[in-house]
Amino acid sequence: VQLQAFGGGLVKAGGSLRLSCAPSGRIISSYGMGWFRQAPGNERDFVAAIDWSGDITNYNNSVEGRFTISRDNAKSMVYLQMNSLKPEDTAVYYCAAGRGPYGLGSRHYYDAWGQGTLVTVSS
Repeated sequence: VQLQAFGGGLVKAGGSLRLSCAPSGRIISSYGMGWFRQAPGNERDFVAAIDWSGDITNYNNSVEGRFTISRDNAKSMVYLQMNSLKPEDTAVYYCAAGRGPYGLGSRHYYDAWGQGTLVTVSS
């Protein structure tokens, strides 16, 4: 699976953005999907994940209540709605697809990664 993440940009603190992730070459309806982010000088951190059915979601505590992950299997798309953005949310955001066997919050669950989209939140 090849993935492309898009929708990043520059936004003021308190604003919103919606990231999208689109696969190429294969449908993703049987894959768990995740979003990770990496700020300069930091490791790539888990943000949110959703299982193949959309029934199970998982969030990093730092984004719980502000971000929402969703998927549309008919369109083979995954989204990350980001509200109440903070400067500390600034990072390159990556989408990923996988089928385990580790938990959705683990990087090791995923075996396909997108190229990343930059989100910059100004104060």
